[in-house]
Amino acid sequence: MTSPSNDPLHFLYPIVESDASGMLNVSDGHNIWWEASGRRDGVPVLFLHGGPGAPARPWHRRFYDPDFYRLIVMHQRGCGNSRPLAETAGNTTQSLIADIELLRTLVGVERWLVSGGSWGSKLALAYGERFAGRCLGFSLAGITLGRPHEMDWWWRGAGMLFPEAHDGLMEALPLNLRGDPLGGYYQLLIDPNPAVHLPAAKALCIYSAGTVNIVPRSELAASYDDPDVALPLARLFVHYAVHGFFLEPDEILMNLHRIAHLPCELVAGRYDVTTPCEAAWTLHKAWPGSNLTIVADGAHGIADPSSAAAFLAANERMKEWIS
Repeated sequence: MTSPSNDPLHFLYPIVESDASGMLNVSDGHNIWWEASGRRDGVPVLFLHGGPGAPARPWHRRFYDPDFYRLIVMHQRGCGNSRPLAETAGNTTQSLIADIELLRTLVGVERWLVSGGSWGSKLALAYGERFAGRCLGFSLAGITLGRPHEMDWWWRGAGMLFPEAHDGLMEALPLNLRGDPLGGYYQLLIDPNPAVHLPAAKALCIYSAGTVNIVPRSELAASYDDPDVALPLARLFVHYAVHGFFLEPDEILMNLHRIAHLPCELVAGRYDVTTPCEAAWTLHKAWPGSNLTIVADGAHGIADPSSAAAFLAANERMKEWIS
């Protein structure tokens, strides 16, 4: 691990460069980017990023011991290096699960640890319940089950804690769309006119940036000036949200028996406004043998040092579970 420095996450592993990568042609005209790093004969681990629409970043590699794990990362349909960018056609949870299986075959993995955060936690669970025999276990942070009351909290309830950010979210909507902010943003974001969808994308992302960490990150908000960053995140998030993430409301919990025999590490922030820790608690209670860490001063983003330390520790403990 790196030495203490100006890096607030100095305790994580250093970034290692990927040594394999490529573009995988999947269905519906999509091409997804993938990369691999770490020990070539290490325990395979798949990292699923959040969003939907927020791709993996190089610093995400720092949570996995490169001398133990073979880390495989994919940019999900429509975001990051995958193409076409911000495309909603053919972009569903079921298609992403199929992409994961194609990637697993491509990289020659029999079974892998499935890891992810935020939306990535829900996708990991959905994939596992479909392909339990391909999973060694799960390491998840910022857990969401995507249930209707979780979405209602993000769109409405979080404004009780962040009224100024929520006002900004609502003010970007025309008056006639404010009664249904999710539907309103969906209408704006699927509009083909950049003069309509780009301001909506930035407003939605700014709201997210203002609530995701304990200490606001100015560089995160500034990144949303780039349409190639803001539009995929905003458009794909509302596309999935308005369609109930293409799963039944309690589908993850109803099918949990398919993976409940596998080891699972869960990390949740006590002050996570984006995905409140009730979801992690509910999942933990339904999953005998799972281990839940609630970070006392943690928020949603694993860029916060306390949350980062907890997620790193979860991946370290997982080494003992699956060795």
